[in-house]
Amino acid sequence: MLAFYVPNLPEFIKDFIDGLLEPTKYFILSVVGFWAMIQFRAVWTRGWFIGSAFGFAVVFYFWSLTDENFKLIVGKPDNVPISILFFSLAFFLWVAFRRMVINDRLLDKGLPTFEHRESHRRVYCWPDLVYTEFLILILCTVLLLVWGYYLKAPLEEPASLVKTPNPSKAPWYFLGLQEMLVYYDPWLAGVVFPTFIINGLMAIPYIDMNPKGSGYYTFKERRFAISTFLFGFVVLWVTLIILGTFLRGPNWNFFGPYAYWDPHKVESLNNVNLSEYFYLVWLGRALPVNILLRELPGFLVVIAYFAVLPPLLANLVFRNFYKDLGFIRYQTMVFFLLCMAALPLKMVLRWTVNLKYIVAIPEYFFNI
Repeated sequence: MLAFYVPNLPEFIKDFIDGLLEPTKYFILSVVGFWAMIQFRAVWTRGWFIGSAFGFAVVFYFWSLTDENFKLIVGKPDNVPISILFFSLAFFLWVAFRRMVINDRLLDKGLPTFEHRESHRRVYCWPDLVYTEFLILILCTVLLLVWGYYLKAPLEEPASLVKTPNPSKAPWYFLGLQEMLVYYDPWLAGVVFPTFIINGLMAIPYIDMNPKGSGYYTFKERRFAISTFLFGFVVLWVTLIILGTFLRGPNWNFFGPYAYWDPHKVESLNNVNLSEYFYLVWLGRALPVNILLRELPGFLVVIAYFAVLPPLLANLVFRNFYKDLGFIRYQTMVFFLLCMAALPLKMVLRWTVNLKYIVAIPEYFFNI
């Protein structure tokens, strides 16, 4: 019987990755990686490049399993789908961008797109499509049977009033919302922002005036729409799911993927409101007793963010958008964009200057 010896992942690599995935660096790397994905799409969509990168990622993933802490985190039955999500997302992004690069080159040459060429080829529902779907059904059934046999359902004991799980996490598909609760009040992170996400997605067909890119993959003809959607989905949703799954541990503290989840870890955080920064730090005086006067700087910042930025962007960045969309569509688009940008801005402010709330009125449970 042959036995293979796999050396453990070196400690300096573990320490480097743990330090690299500290929250501020993690988010900066996510944004830089997203920019590189868009900017260098013609390079990483090549077959040899993505094949090498995917192979390296798989090998490094299994090599990381030699670390017990990493193995405990990714080996939880609840967390296995997240690893599959990560690799499947990378694959489908590659498929989409590969088609975009090919079609953009064809359009530059005045040739029909790949989808237009394939539209003349008929594939019959019976038997071609039905046979394919039936085979996939059988394969998925076998996969689920094997999954259910080897990965036990993560059933826990009945809920107890005297014992709270630590960490207490939402289902993986809600971890993005749970992460938002760290930076915003529940009424914003749990009610208002999810409503804006749904309404923003519903408003896209009524805002988008670009008739191009319908029925075929293209990036050059829909640069802004694709970049904005992918930033919201990949950077502000998927990366938060990965962060909440693998990097949030007991007491909702940050831990590296190779770090031990110490339930006794204590991080001294001194979160400060904007009003305290303004009056105590910058002006060197006590906070006013009047609530409106105390929170006036925060109200001015919020009003300027939503009232001053839209016309400023219309004159500097979105001049063509304003002409094409008109006032109502433009204001709707910019409002949802600013709401989307508010999350990473608040995250960075919390991680860098410990800013808790821009407007803090705990007397009436109103905090922004």
